[in-house]
Amino acid sequence: MKILLGALGVALVLVVFWDAFETLILPRRVSRRFRIARAFYRTTWSLWTLGARVPRTTPRRETYLSYYGPLSLLFLLAVWGGGLILGFALMIEGVGRVHAAGAHTFLSLVYLSASTFFTLGLGDITPANRLGRLVTVAEAGAGLAFLALVISYLPVLYQSFSRREVRISLLDERAGSPPSAGELLGRRGPVYAESGLQFLREWELWCAELLESHLSYPVLAYFRSQHDNQSWLSALTVILDACALVMAGMAEITDSQARLTFAMARHAAVDLAAILGTPPVRGGVDRLPPEGLDRLRRHISESGLTPAAGERAGEELRSLRATYEPYLRALSAHLRMPLPAWMPAEEASDNWEVTAWEGRPARRWMRRGPSPRQH
Repeated sequence: MKILLGALGVALVLVVFWDAFETLILPRRVSRRFRIARAFYRTTWSLWTLGARVPRTTPRRETYLSYYGPLSLLFLLAVWGGGLILGFALMIEGVGRVHAAGAHTFLSLVYLSASTFFTLGLGDITPANRLGRLVTVAEAGAGLAFLALVISYLPVLYQSFSRREVRISLLDERAGSPPSAGELLGRRGPVYAESGLQFLREWELWCAELLESHLSYPVLAYFRSQHDNQSWLSALTVILDACALVMAGMAEITDSQARLTFAMARHAAVDLAAILGTPPVRGGVDRLPPEGLDRLRRHISESGLTPAAGERAGEELRSLRATYEPYLRALSAHLRMPLPAWMPAEEASDNWEVTAWEGRPARRWMRRGPSPRQH
């Protein structure tokens, strides 16, 4: 029986360490079905979202959901630590005896394992043979290694989050709050006619960074943006929508860079849906019905751009949307992040226009941007 307990302890320690290695160190996607971290996030996120039904207002609901990312990270570290402590306690039970002041129970072994793991060295319970001492020394080293992993993991994680949010914040004045492809192209059309290639190239790089960071650290997908009407999913959707519009036909903007950015953005959407275990959702409410497309074209035309019209252009746009919208719907349903509309809401205010002391902006002097003559 002791041998079986010792073997179970070894297996538990190896499984926990391997899961922590794949999550914190391995810089690639893990396709294995069962993982402690994956099971943890699927279970806890399902339970956490049940509480999102209680808040009646969007700000309170978003605040509640925003706590999950950081808290889940702390709880996952606690699960790993608890698994290691329990595993080493089973190993001590299987390989030797201990000297204890009181009665020898399994809880006293867990206490010995915890004090060793956190390198307390209290000495009130000690192993009584060589194998027990060897396990104790190994656990002390494991505790230091685990602490070093955590210390190095958190700064990298928050640096990736910060880089992601900087670009999202730049969409505020360019595409509105919440952002939309129609506002992105319609607000500063003359500017994008000249600088559209550079703009799309920068967002191609952002999509690549988003894919790399969120595949390496999937917990970042649950970290929400600073404002309730912004999210990484909304930004990704707006870029895909804008690229699809340019590829379907935009006389002033060449589609060469739009195709590259579209490919990178769709790659990010598909792979992130796979890593989060969300299969594509076909059907549902059409984000851009025919009457909405006509209104979108008129809105963009007012800015000085010339979107392609006709049934052929509309069919090409629908074909492009069908390649990425099912994955965005799946991510939206799973993460409780609404997808942006193609057109901005009437009289919507940008985040930069509203302050804590002013409910509505007094002026919108930068809304439509400079005139074409200035560029």
